[in-house]
Amino acid sequence: MTCPICTADNEDILLQTPNLRVIAIHNEAAAPAFCRVIWNDHIAEMTDLSAAERAEIMEMVYKVEAAMRQVFHPAKINLASLGNVVPHLHWHVIARFENDANFPAPIWAAPVREHGMTLPDNWTEQVKALLA
Repeated sequence: MTCPICTADNEDILLQTPNLRVIAIHNEAAAPAFCRVIWNDHIAEMTDLSAAERAEIMEMVYKVEAAMRQVFHPAKINLASLGNVVPHLHWHVIARFENDANFPAPIWAAPVREHGMTLPDNWTEQVKALLA
């Protein structure tokens, strides 16, 4: 089976380093302010990384969180590393808003209202600039 994270096409890459990349996710209707921090090598678990590599990916997760907080001023940031469907190490960084369709439940829960939020058209450029 081909890994969709290893062979991703048409990604909106906000930052790329030798070990990881940060992408904006635009196809998650329940979470329009959504980024992913992806380890480039195909590994499944945090403990597959060295201590220095774990520090590197987590520092980037924190940097993405800080940038998203500055751009969106959300009610909350959700961080998740699941990998149940695609066992390729990646972290979800999701800005949450009190008027998003699922809040306060996870974005994958049933919606309880219509989305009541509008994001800046250039949010990816704003986050990208803060990551540089």
